[in-house]
Amino acid sequence: MAQITLVRHGQANSDSQDEQGYDKLSPLGHEQAAWLGAHMRETKQEFDSVYCGTLRRHVETTAGMQAEEYAPVIQDARLNELAYFDLSNAYETMTGTQTPNTREEFIEHMPRLLIAWKDGLLKDVPESFAAFEDRVNTALENIAARSDRALVITSGGLIANVTRQVMDLDMYAYARMCLAVMNTSTHRVTRVGAHLALTQFNNIAHLEHTSRHYAQTHI
Repeated sequence: MAQITLVRHGQANSDSQDEQGYDKLSPLGHEQAAWLGAHMRETKQEFDSVYCGTLRRHVETTAGMQAEEYAPVIQDARLNELAYFDLSNAYETMTGTQTPNTREEFIEHMPRLLIAWKDGLLKDVPESFAAFEDRVNTALENIAARSDRALVITSGGLIANVTRQVMDLDMYAYARMCLAVMNTSTHRVTRVGAHLALTQFNNIAHLEHTSRHYAQTHI
């Protein structure tokens, strides 16, 4: 029975306003990754295969977790995040709405952005929503076809999209999922019959001790 554990990367460079600048772990992000890896080993979690995206924050998180101890790490660009800053710039060109600076602004901005993307209204973006969805579907199906316990280190937008698909959520719910996924949280989908089902969401057991509450971050 295929079981895929998805991990969001550690906190990245959230002070950046572009894709390249964002794509590296902060000092806290490195700590979060190390804590998650230690927690997985302490709780005797087992994985037969390990995958990660090709973005720097994915690779750094994978290394910090010492995930290569489970199996050789397979990097797969299909597991990369949607290009949020590029999409937001295209949305600003279309509507005049700037990229938000606070979480409250993000909550209002995200569903409008994602719906405009899905409806094909954004121009000069790296990929369409349909292309993003297709590559995510294909990657997960390929991993699930191995019928083993896979560990996948990726990003929040991709994890939220997997959740949207397996639970048949609308775009507003998808936006809320994107905003909810925490740094180094774990999520699990398991094959039930012919389809994948969500069996875990936003697990941060490695950050639940009071001494680590400060490390429970979304951005």
